[in-house]
Amino acid sequence: MKILVAEDETSISAVYRLALEDRGHQMIITNDGQECVNAYEETLSRLPDRSHAYLALHPPFDAVILDYRMPKMDGMDAAKEILQKNPHQRIIFASAYVLSTLQESVKNLHVIVELLQKPFELSVLIDTVEDKEIFEALKKINVDVNAIQDWNPTHEQLRELLQSLKHLHKQSPLLLK
Repeated sequence: MKILVAEDETSISAVYRLALEDRGHQMIITNDGQECVNAYEETLSRLPDRSHAYLALHPPFDAVILDYRMPKMDGMDAAKEILQKNPHQRIIFASAYVLSTLQESVKNLHVIVELLQKPFELSVLIDTVEDKEIFEALKKINVDVNAIQDWNPTHEQLRELLQSLKHLHKQSPLLLK
């Protein structure tokens, strides 16, 4: 997976890099929201197509991990700018900021984002980035997870697939056995 990170604490971003690169992920680390937006725009500019339809299937990054409070531009403003360019981009906030305040703030984005409350175990970060929760839910309804992983869907496609299969399973549980 290709992951863009905006984290102003170098010790934290170094740990993210080590943990995620060790799992085979490609990382771009930035020190603040403005650097993150610039890196996003640069990567976006190299894509063959920037239409919303193309970006929904081929986002520049599999995930953008943002700290909430950073110098120059905070994570919320960075998320807004990124989502203006690509409303399908997966955003994960990793922040020590008060969770209830963060939840209220992300509602203004009008998209689903994921929240990780610092401090958290690195396994939680890895599981979130790698969609472990979604894959575990798919396994529970007897879906061939290996076939889906070979397909290499985006996070948004995975989420839609899981929601559809859960709905189908509720309607007719024997269909997916």
